[in-house]
Amino acid sequence: MLRLSALYRFPLKSGKGESLPLATLDKLGLVGDRRWMLVDEASGRFLTQRADPKMSQLSALWNVAGGLTLNAEGFEALEVAVPDADTDLRGVTIWRDTLRVPDAGDAAADWLSRFVEKPVRLVHVPLQRARTTESGYGRDDDQVAFADGYPLLLIGQASLDDISHKIGRPMDMLRFRPNLVIEGSEAFAEDGWKRIRIGDVEFRVVKSCSRCILTTVDPHTGVRDEQREPLATLMTYRKQENGTMFGQNLVNEGNGVLEVGMPVTILE
Repeated sequence: MLRLSALYRFPLKSGKGESLPLATLDKLGLVGDRRWMLVDEASGRFLTQRADPKMSQLSALWNVAGGLTLNAEGFEALEVAVPDADTDLRGVTIWRDTLRVPDAGDAAADWLSRFVEKPVRLVHVPLQRARTTESGYGRDDDQVAFADGYPLLLIGQASLDDISHKIGRPMDMLRFRPNLVIEGSEAFAEDGWKRIRIGDVEFRVVKSCSRCILTTVDPHTGVRDEQREPLATLMTYRKQENGTMFGQNLVNEGNGVLEVGMPVTILE
């Protein structure tokens, strides 16, 4: 039987992830997931672990009010409130998208600038300012917060076990930053899924996920793997025309609640 074996939320894009026993879904995926982002103060361009592996050691936990609790070794914790959706708007760029979103204020910017050792700003995306997903995949009204392209990412546990076996040592699931982990399928079975249901919520499987250098950062230490694993091994057998694929991007077709242990049904 297929079941949902893990749930992860990443409140700040490229910050630490948090494991959840249950999670609520809204139009943008898991509530609180990737609703916050760091941007370069001057250019407004987004920052990630690809260029700043230190971000993997930045704890930004979502709170019930939708704000963040920032924490890191050697820093005092800082509570950040959700900014007003239409005040202090800042132009930002994430991949090819440009949008205007509210800035979280000077206290958060000063704290985070000290942590990453360069001038940055913290921004938040409310639902009404969210991006649309990539044209040609999904539907015209599909939206996404600050995730790379889609609201949710799914990985099969057997697929991670397969890459770990080929490398010869266990790889942490958090290297791949999924929201949903499915147990009970064969390795890479998710590549063939088109529609699934978990609990009362249905999901469309819209596109494979192309992986990058971020997967080589140890989520617990922030150190890049000297052998460029797991990316190096993935490239030997998961490379396609559009990239090295691992995991599937999803769009949820409604709101609801997910809980670890729920059965998963393949609809198509």
